[in-house]
Amino acid sequence: MSKTIRIGTRDSELALWQAKIVQSLLEKEGHATELVPVKSTGDLVLDKPLYELGITGIFTRTLDIAMLNHDIDIAVHSLKDVPTVLPKGIVQAAVLKRGNVNDTLVFKSNEEFLSAKDAVIATGSLRRKAQWLNRYPTHTITDLRGNVNSRLQKLQDNDWNGAIFAAAGIGRIGIRPEEAINLDWMIPAPAQGAIMITALDEDDFVKEACAALNHEETEICTTVERKFLNRLEGGCTAPIGALAFIKNEEVHFKGVLLSKDGSKKINVERSEKLGKHEDLAVFCADYIIERGGKRLMDEIKYSNKVTNVFSTKKLTQDQQKLFHEKVVSKSDDFIKISLNRIRPQILKSEIENVILTSKNAVEALITNYSAEELQFKNIYCVGRRTKRLIERKIGPVKHSAKNAKALAAYLVEYIEGTAVTYFCSDIRLDDLPTTLSENNIKVNEVEAYQTKYDGHKVEDSIEGAMFYSPSTVESFARSNKSDVIAFCIGETTAKEAKKHFKDVRIAKVPTVESVIELVNAHYV
Repeated sequence: MSKTIRIGTRDSELALWQAKIVQSLLEKEGHATELVPVKSTGDLVLDKPLYELGITGIFTRTLDIAMLNHDIDIAVHSLKDVPTVLPKGIVQAAVLKRGNVNDTLVFKSNEEFLSAKDAVIATGSLRRKAQWLNRYPTHTITDLRGNVNSRLQKLQDNDWNGAIFAAAGIGRIGIRPEEAINLDWMIPAPAQGAIMITALDEDDFVKEACAALNHEETEICTTVERKFLNRLEGGCTAPIGALAFIKNEEVHFKGVLLSKDGSKKINVERSEKLGKHEDLAVFCADYIIERGGKRLMDEIKYSNKVTNVFSTKKLTQDQQKLFHEKVVSKSDDFIKISLNRIRPQILKSEIENVILTSKNAVEALITNYSAEELQFKNIYCVGRRTKRLIERKIGPVKHSAKNAKALAAYLVEYIEGTAVTYFCSDIRLDDLPTTLSENNIKVNEVEAYQTKYDGHKVEDSIEGAMFYSPSTVESFARSNKSDVIAFCIGETTAKEAKKHFKDVRIAKVPTVESVIELVNAHYV
């Protein structure tokens, strides 16, 4: 006597409908069956979007465990919910003929809001959200979770214009409203509309029973889509769409990867002869990866991680790539620079000794005057980058030092004459002018630019902050906690940081890249 096949399923109306279809097909093949409903984490946790629950397979894991514990013989899933890599010991036993692959927009009264600037659309899918915002960037997306029935009810209970559903889902249980349209332009989730049966690899009887239900064309197409998804390393946490179909003995494929907010989009389309399509998914995924997809996936991946380091200077993409994988950074300019107009009277004759301690002072000079108008006999500066800018835009530097204190010591010993003109900010440290004045060197200060604090409160998860000047330290300290590690570009910055933070560290050389190395050394 053959055994009764226990069919594991989620207990939502749609999941039970799918399981009963499988049950009916198996019984037509002469097998005895039993339905075993099981609640999944995805059904129980209704207050967060899928992509915030933190694990793929949110709707399948409970059934996987039940199968491995031999509480069920097979599990019935919406294939789009199944991770591309199955747990060890579990295999794909069959894929049923695919239903409607489209996404469907359900609305309340009419579609006029589609042409409006403001509209509110509900969906818990990151893929649907990203594609909708790519097409309608001024619309607002609100989260929507729960089973199909509860989501339809939430649409009626809230002041939303519409909500997006899988067409197969609302169609299968016969509750598709009249106020609904298929979104033909929206690329569906990989394997959307397909029902999958899993079984234990060791259970030959069950695998043979399920093999009779397999629909080959659907299996081919969904396999291509899921290979594409796997190659991009995306689950529910990435906005990826994929659709394959067979026509005229060819496998046609189109895929898309978007940023979470829909502002970035990379598409691919390709066809291959049926039977020679084995590399189609890999080719299309690599096409997207090579055109910015890798960077986009990294942005998505790290956006789900807790930020632990903050830079008080906006970092470039190349600089961001230098961080160790354990570092999740954000950056913003915590000071704003406003260049002043320098009066012509100051420069009407040659200046014997000029001090420039920052690139901002240099920028202020070259913005106001040409190199020929800047008649400086001796130029003294702080920092290698400041020196390079001066020599490229103005003229040779007589001496450069790594910080203002070191420059002051040099000038006391070696300066020609008894006066200097110091082009500086309205906010500056006292070390240099004080030391010079105490040694009878007159300091003529010229306010070349203004430094404005532009800091804000950062996330509480921040463990370290990167500083590039005393002003960035002060700007950060005004709005944020002091129990962070201060990673400083140089000694002058560190001196200011020590007034606010207990743990202060200094980069080996005064460059942004060296500060990043300092951060990496802490986390490795």
